Amino acid sequence: MDSAKKSLVIDADAHVVECARTWEFMDKSEQQHRPVPLETREEAGVRQQFWVIDGKVRGFRFPAFSDDELAKRQEQVGRKFADQQESREMGNVNLRLDYMNQTDVDVQVLHNTMFIESCAERPAVDVALCKSWNRWLADIWKQSDNRLRWSCMPPLLSMTDALDQIRWSKENGAVAVCLRPVEGNRLLADPYFYPVYDLAQQLDLAIAIHIANGNAWLSDLYNHPTRIAATLHRFRVPTVASFNDILLSEIHEQFPKLRFGFIEASAQWVPWVMHEAKNRFKTMGRKMPANLLKEYGMFVTCENSDDIPYIVREAGEDSLVIGTDYGHTDISSDADAIKIFRQRADLTPAVKEKILSDNSRALYAL
Repeated sequence: MDSAKKSLVIDADAHVVECARTWEFMDKSEQQHRPVPLETREEAGVRQQFWVIDGKVRGFRFPAFSDDELAKRQEQVGRKFADQQESREMGNVNLRLDYMNQTDVDVQVLHNTMFIESCAERPAVDVALCKSWNRWLADIWKQSDNRLRWSCMPPLLSMTDALDQIRWSKENGAVAVCLRPVEGNRLLADPYFYPVYDLAQQLDLAIAIHIANGNAWLSDLYNHPTRIAATLHRFRVPTVASFNDILLSEIHEQFPKLRFGFIEASAQWVPWVMHEAKNRFKTMGRKMPANLLKEYGMFVTCENSDDIPYIVREAGEDSLVIGTDYGHTDISSDADAIKIFRQRADLTPAVKEKILSDNSRALYAL
């Protein structure tokens, strides 16, 4: 692919769904940490799925739907989900590439599914899981003719190993380091993460903050009988809060070339947070840059349900990207999101080009 000759259409938020093959890349000495799949019997076309890791149910896994139930849910929400298991789980990389060809997508940036929730309490387990996952993604990248890029999972319970994995991942197709908005008992403005930020800046890697919650207590709090309502608090609200934390922190002074992508939280909230930031900058006696998001290297994935002209007017056109959430079946998922975005009549061709291509290239250094 000669990226200099044409504009690259980039799906900034696609996924892999972990499966048995994910853990085939573990070292022999780490096999005792291999996750074990667990699922319930099918009821009403749905099987609940879980991972058992280190003796406990951990990590995030979507329910499995029968073909009829998946079709029913697609019709109900009016969005297309990825309906081929081999494509979701990357058992057949060519299937994923075929779908990208059908929708005229040049590059997908792949993020995890399981690590949306906390997966480990012990450093040895964290290292084993992240290392195998990164090797799996590198293997996928090698099969894709450079079209499937990915965000590295650093085992943050061991900073030395985390930095080693970031270096290795950069050499094997990664374009970002994936962090959760809350990592254990730390927020992302915590200096604990400065070694990660420093290395990411050196290697020209983005920090991808995907909707997630790495605090087991908080995640359990929101996983109660009213969890449908609490999902907003569980994953999306922490992502919005981390955007605000980083915006107001000293991180941009410490690491002026570092870029952040806030993934899968929609973008309707961006003008509100920027309005809040404007007032808080004044309170702190700081001057707010005219093009705040561009100057601070902060990007946000938008969705077709967002009022994108309003967001562009209030927050600028240089920081929005778009993704399909390919592989998932949640509120953000639409395998045809980019195709639908192209058909929008409320945005100029120049703004569409930025969101489909230029901004993602800037975020991921593609």
